[in-house]
Parts: sequence; C-alpha cells; structure tokens
Amino acid sequence: QVQLVESGGGLVQPGGSLRLSCAASGSIFSSNTMGWYRHSAGNQRELVEAITRGGVANYVDSVKGRFTISRDNANNTVYLKMNSLKFEDTAVYYCKSEARACSGCPYRGYWGQGTQVTVSS
Repeated sequence: QVQLVESGGGLVQPGGSLRLSCAASGSIFSSNTMGWYRHSAGNQRELVEAITRGGVANYVDSVKGRFTISRDNANNTVYLKMNSLKFEDTAVYYCKSEARACSGCPYRGYWGQGTQVTVSS
C-alpha cells in the first residue's frame, strides 16, 4: 500500500505565498506522474499542476506564472510553490501519485487526504 501525506496548507492573504509538500511512502518501487488537484465548493476537482518523473510539467491556465511544481524522485516527494495567491485559489488541495510496487506491476493512482488552502483578507 502507498500513503501520501500532504502539508503546508493554511490561511494566507491575497498576494501571499504558500508551499505545499506531499511525501509518498509504503510499497513503492517507482513513481510516475505526481501532481496536485484542488476542489472548491460548487466546483469539480480540477488538476492544478502535475509533473512526470522526467520533470515535464503541465498546469491549468489559471495558475500559469504563479504556481511551480517540483519533485524529489529519491524521496518520492512533490512540492507546489504558490505565489500571488488569489481568493479563487481557495480550495482543498489533494496530492496524487502514480506508483507501482514492483518492476512488473501496473501503475496505480493514490491520493492524499487533502490540505486546506484559504486565501482571505
């Protein structure tokens, strides 16, 4: 089994910054794409930004130039640096990792429990 533990959420004023972290542990042979999703009231969960093992990232247009994703493959950890935060960034942010338990095993998607990010003055 794989566990994802997120940290770094909180309350921040508009224009402020936060850095989210997500550490994966457990039966991990290797991980593929890792990323961050968010869910706010009245909206569907959406992909914020994701990054492949090789470092290729994709993101939703609304965070372009403000959010940066990075990862530490050796420690199965992914980060999301969020700058210039806006009211509309308020949401629960979830980490997701595609991981497999052995070299011949299929990749499976695992989710973290979520961390609240609130942007408020």
